[in-house]
Amino acid sequence: MQLTIGKIGQESAHQLAPLIAAYAQEMRRGAPRRPDEYYAELLLADPTAELLGARSDGALVGFAIFFDLPETITGHRAGQIDDIYVAPSARDHGVGRRMIEQLVEIGRTREWAHLRWLVPETNTAAIGLYEQIAKPAPWKSYSIPIHERR
Repeated sequence: MQLTIGKIGQESAHQLAPLIAAYAQEMRRGAPRRPDEYYAELLLADPTAELLGARSDGALVGFAIFFDLPETITGHRAGQIDDIYVAPSARDHGVGRRMIEQLVEIGRTREWAHLRWLVPETNTAAIGLYEQIAKPAPWKSYSIPIHERR
């Protein structure tokens, strides 16, 4: 597998849309969502989010959405991964690990205090990787549902 990792933009919307749909279906366990290219374009144009893409032989096989945020305690900034997804056909090839390594490199150049992310407690495959490359954070995560999309 010839893998390249890098930031992606509007030119990737057509390939990103089916990955977002597959990710949503995997997380919600519902009927497959129809790929929404318009939403992919909006996401790629969002001024607060940045997207990293993993390509295998030119095809987009994974993505990570991340934010560069102020970190009050240290006075530096921090990286926050919101979502990271690898297509089933590309799993077990180090794609997720490589995207996180690339985000760490971005963090070094931006002088982030740390890179952090949330993971559902039931995602044992992801937790297995994360426990190999990161330390558990000393905080809990809470959520208040405000608007649930149907």
